[in-house]
Amino acid sequence: MNNKEILAKIKQHTPSFLGHEQFSKYSVLVPLLHVNGSVHILFEIRADNLRRQPGEICFPGGKIDAEDKSEKFAAIRETSEELGIASTMIEDVYPLDFLLSPFGMIVYPYVGFLTDLESVQPNQSEVKEIFTVPLSYFHKNEPKIYKVHSKLEPEPSFPFELIPGGKNYNWRTRQIDEYFYLYEDKVIWGLTARILSHFIDVMKHR
Repeated sequence: MNNKEILAKIKQHTPSFLGHEQFSKYSVLVPLLHVNGSVHILFEIRADNLRRQPGEICFPGGKIDAEDKSEKFAAIRETSEELGIASTMIEDVYPLDFLLSPFGMIVYPYVGFLTDLESVQPNQSEVKEIFTVPLSYFHKNEPKIYKVHSKLEPEPSFPFELIPGGKNYNWRTRQIDEYFYLYEDKVIWGLTARILSHFIDVMKHR
């Protein structure tokens, strides 16, 4: 390759982050709505029959399909399907910071308003129940944060002889912050709590 060919390839490249092709991509919506004159956030409790995280609290959302026009489109589509509402009932949808999960996921969170809680008819195959929490509650109550430590364990065939230090190589350890909000008898934690904390931080400081 000559200089011209190399530069042409580089100019055509749209930067992302290395390895993004191996990540599963999801979109979620932080649904806001008015209840008795104040702004609330709507949460779902996942159906007990689901393979992943049954019974846990989450925001509406799911995996981005190849047919989805954008991450935003996927968030609206998933919310519409899970809550049994028309997409036109989801308004003023804007993005938050996307999240890279240590478990091979990219999550694209959005915030939007639902225009009518009475029309919500949750899809029972995915949603066990829904509930709302006043936005003000999260302004007044900080999340509890706990550390989760992970350890790298190379596979048995790993070529230790090729790296400095061999089997005594000083691997970096990783620490993950897990967020928890407690509201009445509900426990909001994991990625949902992390996204929620980020949203509240945006409201408070920007």
